Amino acid sequence: MEKLLRKIERREANVVVVGVGYVGLPLAVELARAGFAVTGYDKDPEKVRRLGRAESYIDDIRSAELAPLVDAGKLTASADLGVLSAADAVVVCVPTPLSKNKDPDMSFVTQAMEEIAARQHAEMLIVLESTTYPGTTREVLAPTLTRGIYELGKDVFVAFSPERVDPGNAQWKTRNTPKVIGGMTPACLAVGRALYGAIIDTLVPVGSTDTAEMVKLFENTFRAVNIGLVNEVALMSRRLGVDVWEVIRAAATKPFGFMPFYPGPGLGGHCIPIDPLYLSWRMRGLKYQARFIDVADSINSAMPGEVVSLVHESLNRRRVPANGAKVLVSGVAYKKDVADYRESPAIDVIHGLRSLGAEVDYVDRHVPEVREHGLELRSVCPSVDYGRYDAVVVVTDHSDTDYARMLSESKLIVDTRDALRALDGDKSKVVRL
Repeated sequence: MEKLLRKIERREANVVVVGVGYVGLPLAVELARAGFAVTGYDKDPEKVRRLGRAESYIDDIRSAELAPLVDAGKLTASADLGVLSAADAVVVCVPTPLSKNKDPDMSFVTQAMEEIAARQHAEMLIVLESTTYPGTTREVLAPTLTRGIYELGKDVFVAFSPERVDPGNAQWKTRNTPKVIGGMTPACLAVGRALYGAIIDTLVPVGSTDTAEMVKLFENTFRAVNIGLVNEVALMSRRLGVDVWEVIRAAATKPFGFMPFYPGPGLGGHCIPIDPLYLSWRMRGLKYQARFIDVADSINSAMPGEVVSLVHESLNRRRVPANGAKVLVSGVAYKKDVADYRESPAIDVIHGLRSLGAEVDYVDRHVPEVREHGLELRSVCPSVDYGRYDAVVVVTDHSDTDYARMLSESKLIVDTRDALRALDGDKSKVVRL
């Protein structure tokens, strides 16, 4: 332990970040900035190639930030598993998606751990950052990384530190976002804190890896449940003839006991739609139903369908049949001002509109093309002619969208983000969620 701590303190430790996507790349950059020799290991040859050429492929890291680190040899990229053999510390940032049945898909984590174990040596720190169910580190990682050969807290140090990445957030980045960490033993925690303490302003140590895993799930369950609540309030408000956006803004003036959440076309991204279901799955194995999670998931998952129904109803009121209607989806990224469309509700909205017979285009300067989920679409040009469409559906409220022109030219706008409220013009053509 002391040898590894000295290496970390002197910035002599070799660090491998497994998975250099939205989570792993910013972490690798901070580690390299702190003086560590960092290798970004990824199975995607395109990421390896671009990182090796100091070309960023995510919004939150600029190529100009990579260049000095790559040029100095502090940040390298590789698809060769051999880099794990020379690592003093390995941080795993691989995906943890859901299966088609909404059960956890742990295959990326288990494969990464097997690959590390096959090249493991004494005095090595392994940290998992990928979101997972409580008990994963203790039940899966620790046995794989010891196997009767290494002793936890003496030969191998295992910790869990959940990522807290918010793509597109200009204020909270890797360094200044407080970071939770739990170790399998006090020594594991001490070594993990030494590494992260070199790059994070505020560490939040907790008593176990199970606790650290639960912290992450609670954070995103809190958001998913409250978004589910406000989405249901939006559905109720529409049936009551009440403007839900006005309700929320008025309620938010209360200086205590209220936190505003806003409705939308559904959940997207790599965290909120997925993480609570890890906890729900885990509880089913313990004969307990996570009722709030299940209800919220049911409501949130139904929102793209509600948007499609709203478009259908709005077209009918204007005596325009949905079958054959030309519809433009504005924004396919899962949140504003990012290029990430993982789990984006826009995908389900497009499929739903197509099922009605509508001809669907999309416009999104951040996402030039979508070639997944059964779609092969390219964003229409930035100078899109809104007037040629029977309806425009605002799914993602990007800041660079000219909403004034949209309002002026469009025949009908279904606004799921309340993006046009502040504009002057003919609001009779705007239908809000």
